[in-house]
Amino acid sequence: MLVRFLSFVRLVLKRLGLLPLIKRWLYAPGSGQNVARRGWQYRLKLLIEQANYAAVTEVHDLPPIQGYWSNRYILPLIQSFGFTGLDDFWASEVASALGRPSSANGARILSLGSGNCDFEVQLALQLKSRGYGAFQLDCMDINPMMLERGRKAATSAGVAEHIAAMRADFNSWQGAPGQYRAVLANQALHHVVNLEGLFDAVARTIEPQGRFIVSDMIGRNGHMRWPEALQIVEPFWAELPPRYRYNRMTRATTEHFQNLDCSRAGFEGIRAQDILPLLVQRFGFTLFIPFGNVIDVFIDRAIGPNFDPEREWDRLFIDRVHAADIGAMRAGRIKPTHMLASMSTIRTAGTRCPEGLSPAACVRQAEAAP
Repeated sequence: MLVRFLSFVRLVLKRLGLLPLIKRWLYAPGSGQNVARRGWQYRLKLLIEQANYAAVTEVHDLPPIQGYWSNRYILPLIQSFGFTGLDDFWASEVASALGRPSSANGARILSLGSGNCDFEVQLALQLKSRGYGAFQLDCMDINPMMLERGRKAATSAGVAEHIAAMRADFNSWQGAPGQYRAVLANQALHHVVNLEGLFDAVARTIEPQGRFIVSDMIGRNGHMRWPEALQIVEPFWAELPPRYRYNRMTRATTEHFQNLDCSRAGFEGIRAQDILPLLVQRFGFTLFIPFGNVIDVFIDRAIGPNFDPEREWDRLFIDRVHAADIGAMRAGRIKPTHMLASMSTIRTAGTRCPEGLSPAACVRQAEAAP
């Protein structure tokens, strides 16, 4: 019923031509912190965000060209750190936090921004396959419709006893001291307005030897490109035939790359550039795997579907963009926009990370650019 109501309200506003006006008013340029201070504005924005996701069943659905790039370049990077793949990264890091299966009875894990809980259900299956039998994975999300889909998915997969829905807003969640052995954030932090409050709550709520494990976007707010990255994007963009420059989100073909601010249409990337520096201030990194920047423009949902990994020209183009990305990153001219990380509240002597790309070295100082 609520799904239908939210979808109906959104449809009416759209047909009356009011939705764009409301979004421009709500998402005027400014920091996410300013939005948080205007409580009524935040609540209205949150309602529209829930309406946007009410019927979304494939939250992380990405174009095939992203799979080509990820399998060719990111999978080997993850494997170089001893994991067989992304699923193994999550399961291994969580298992490290839990300890031996015999000592993990009653252990609790929290996942922030769980949505439909598809990731959490798969993780529960992975942990069971490793011998963990008595753990609880709390799935936090503000959207009751998505949590209900997650409950049904957990039942279908046979892990309902391990999955608990937890309806809460991570912008105001306080946690409890020593409540969780591990806290997970899988592509959730770039939707958070109150990062400071959330990170402080995570630091309080994990056990002394617990882990905060993250996969997220850490580029410019709204997933925009910084000026130094635009200098690399624009020549590649100019190479593309018009049909490759058709934006599936804006439904427009543009001669020049449009550096759009995604946070103006919701919470997408609202404080992405603050994630890494705030984590560096509060946590000790045991593992940090950074990657990507310029490549994002060409493999995301906007123009990524225009590329076909079965076409040689498309593959070679993506290969060249990736090579330019890596070269500029290693030279220190641009910073990564993605990370996999495992952290604790205890400062460690060293961090496993690519040479020259420590967490601190990958922080992009916002005040250094116009």
